[in-house]
Amino acid sequence: RASEGGRVPWKDPSIVETRMELLTRLRAGERVTDLAREYGVSRKTIYKFKSRVEQEGALGLNDRSRRPERLAKALDPAVERAVLQVKKKYPTWGARKIRAVLPRRYPGLHVPAATTVHEMLKRNGAVVPRKKRHKTRLSDDGLTKPTAPNHVWAADFKGQFRTGDGRYCYPLTATDLHSRFLLLCEALPSTEEDAALAAFTRLFLQHGLPEVVRTDNGVPFASAGYWGLSRLSTFWIRLGIHVVRIERGQPQQNGCHERMHRTLKLETARPSARHLVAQQEKFDTFEHTFNNIRPHESLDMEPPASRYRPSTRVFTGDFPEVDYPLADDVKRVDRYGQIRLYGRHKLHLSTALQGHEVAIAEQPTGLWTIGFCQYDLGAYDPAARNFVRHETLRPSSLGALIN
Repeated sequence: RASEGGRVPWKDPSIVETRMELLTRLRAGERVTDLAREYGVSRKTIYKFKSRVEQEGALGLNDRSRRPERLAKALDPAVERAVLQVKKKYPTWGARKIRAVLPRRYPGLHVPAATTVHEMLKRNGAVVPRKKRHKTRLSDDGLTKPTAPNHVWAADFKGQFRTGDGRYCYPLTATDLHSRFLLLCEALPSTEEDAALAAFTRLFLQHGLPEVVRTDNGVPFASAGYWGLSRLSTFWIRLGIHVVRIERGQPQQNGCHERMHRTLKLETARPSARHLVAQQEKFDTFEHTFNNIRPHESLDMEPPASRYRPSTRVFTGDFPEVDYPLADDVKRVDRYGQIRLYGRHKLHLSTALQGHEVAIAEQPTGLWTIGFCQYDLGAYDPAARNFVRHETLRPSSLGALIN
């Protein structure tokens, strides 16, 4: 904007001539205040250029570079090379995870801020823009909250995908929700129950038993039968593990496990391996990296292995003994899922219970409570020969002890 006197401000292209004109008028005796108002600059600026001209002559009227003479925190090129090496090895990692592992991989290296690491990646074309996702709250409201390793495990099947030979792969996974440790990642050809039972048997032999297993309501973890029991969930209950299921259509209740699944898919299924054996090798590599190397933000950027310890509840391969101190009788479930009551009457429970023992206790009301391990299944009316099943598994009233 031109000043009221028709003069031009400091941003005029002929800035040096304008400054010379102002200083000439200053030497001629005009007041600094008047000149500052006319040229649209501060009094301090006029005195600054007056001092420069006295010290440097006409060169003092030129603009000076604003660049610092010395960059106190200029980074060694080795830092950028280290950042890019980690990114090349772990292409899905972002700046914060890369920054967290730099001191471990390169002891003594000056570690810049995460924003600086991000700028390095961006400058080298190593940042892939992410699609905007709808944010879903990761919640386990109303469910058992883990307080220590092996308190609560989460188990699920990651969505199936095809390997290079066209066959489907169903990844069976389990994590410890306290430490985020990935306990199991097994490539299975289906969700068939026998394969899942074998996988969890191996897992329990390796890591011991948890107190709680949390799953969804799909097979093989649950069934459409009574109490949602499946052979797998019955196996867990018989070992003294509490079974907790999330609400239908609420995967966010297992949000930590679902978040791991997203990383698993990104790093192992895009692209998938040539066949199931090769896919398992990719899963094994992912499991090692996820547990021992990859920083986890909820663990102060430490890997899950730093927080996980095997369970003190050792699994020997056999079922422990179950004692029902408040029961009047104990019955074994036959292969048809039935128990024989007094006389010839048979009561159908569930084929998932075949081979296992259930307890019967008579109540003051005349009804019989029937329970399995740490759960009550329902109440039987011997007069009416009617069994009222509980809709879901309820904590046992029979004082079941699993030793």
